[in-house]
Amino acid sequence: MGDITSLFAHKVVAAASANRPDADAYRKTLLTSIGLDPNAPIEPKTMVPDTAYYALCERAAREDTDGPSLPVRVGALMRSDDYGAFGLAWKAATSLRGSFHRAERYGRVLTSVSRYEVREEGGTLWHILHRDGPRTLGMRLSNEQTIVATAQIAREVAAQPVTFESIHFKHDAPTDIAAHEAFFRCPVVFASDRDALALTPEAAATPNRLGDESMLAFFDAHLDTELAALSNDSGLAKRVRIQVSQALSEGVPAISETASRLGMSPRTLQRRLADLGETYQDLVDAARRELAEKLLRETDYALAEVAFLTGFSEQSAFTRAFKRWRGQPPRSYRLGS
Repeated sequence: MGDITSLFAHKVVAAASANRPDADAYRKTLLTSIGLDPNAPIEPKTMVPDTAYYALCERAAREDTDGPSLPVRVGALMRSDDYGAFGLAWKAATSLRGSFHRAERYGRVLTSVSRYEVREEGGTLWHILHRDGPRTLGMRLSNEQTIVATAQIAREVAAQPVTFESIHFKHDAPTDIAAHEAFFRCPVVFASDRDALALTPEAAATPNRLGDESMLAFFDAHLDTELAALSNDSGLAKRVRIQVSQALSEGVPAISETASRLGMSPRTLQRRLADLGETYQDLVDAARRELAEKLLRETDYALAEVAFLTGFSEQSAFTRAFKRWRGQPPRSYRLGS
């Protein structure tokens, strides 16, 4: 199982609910079905499980009056600014080729189940989408949405019109491809050996209207930091403890609060912690213990104040917990430290 940015889910829901008389109620139903709060702001760093996302795509297409065109409508809603630093790096690259290389390098910040490859073959530059997992209907719909979105954003950032040589999908064609052909305005090849956009090297050299090397360096550095954090989930436990510690004076934060501060869904946080052999409750316990020890060593706060700052409503509960942690009451620990 992998993760996909909730941004994509919001776009699916927006396209699927746009022309329905019950648009708002349907939007809330779809978002709730994959564990997203329909009243929360859209946050690209919040992730949803890939299986939930694919199920959402299938349901939306099945319930849409024009299911075959839905992936095109979803992808066409994408704008570079929706993607945060990733999208800004696309805009700041000096050419489309540079934008494609940003996707190849930083696509992991949006999903753990896909990657991009830039490849030149026989005078054609290919921007190829690779996606892990069984090719379910949901994945096929997602692949179409992704390729459409890539074309949409390429057209948005380029300083002049972009012409693609051809568009390729590994899966068989849907029942109607009129929307695909109208959007891409070039041959659309299904049952291909790849999911990709093809264009000439000259078209790939098209300058971006906001290309700026200094801005690009800034966003690259930012994305490098995000990638480092993603590739080192062993640091996740520490980040959870830090977030919990910062919130304890207002009580023990729910996992949903901590997950939101870390830019992911509660289910994603639980799963990643489980992969590390950790639980949220154990990390809450560890955060309280670490903070309590620090306050006892480095401050002269009364024990009741330490109890409050570590999320306990009563000093007696704090004392029992501390004895469990350290084998001695907090007053003895302070005197011996």
